Amino acid sequence: TGEKCSSEKVKLTSPVTGSWQTLSENSRKFLATVMDSVMLSLLCQQSERKDDAQKHLNLLKERVLRSFKTLKVPPKKLGNLKNVMSLRMAEQQVLEANEESLVQLQEEINEAERSAERIEETTQQLQYKIQTLKNQLEEDEKQARKVFPIGEEILKIKNQKGLLKDLNNIQQSPDLRNMLTLIEKAYGKVDFL
Repeated sequence: TGEKCSSEKVKLTSPVTGSWQTLSENSRKFLATVMDSVMLSLLCQQSERKDDAQKHLNLLKERVLRSFKTLKVPPKKLGNLKNVMSLRMAEQQVLEANEESLVQLQEEINEAERSAERIEETTQQLQYKIQTLKNQLEEDEKQARKVFPIGEEILKIKNQKGLLKDLNNIQQSPDLRNMLTLIEKAYGKVDFL
């Protein structure tokens, strides 16, 4: 149920092929540029073993270019290649644009990788600082509980206003001030020793 494919064989006589000419230098340069463009496109799609593929494609290109030097084509076909130089220049521009795009893309990839590394480093530093601050806060809370264990007991007292008044009187008393002055002097002498 498939379509049948038929191929016609054309027999060429020596009088017909005798008028054929080899490809011009410009035609060969144009075809070489087209091959370079195709190779570059193929290499852009190749992710693994790019060097091996490039070597293989270069060998094929050299073989094809060698065969172009002796390849004979009908004169009418050569007429179609009058604008070879302009076509070659257009292909060359496309090839150069592709190469520039590849270079720019590689630079963008490199910058994105560097940016990702900087973000990762900053994230790790911030996580370390957060953990350090959490540990410090826990330690401060433990110390506060040791220094002020009475705080909860004070909240249980019914007459808190009276207690605050008594604490204020104690804090304002000359005896307490003298005692604090004595303690400060003692600490000063200890630091001096």
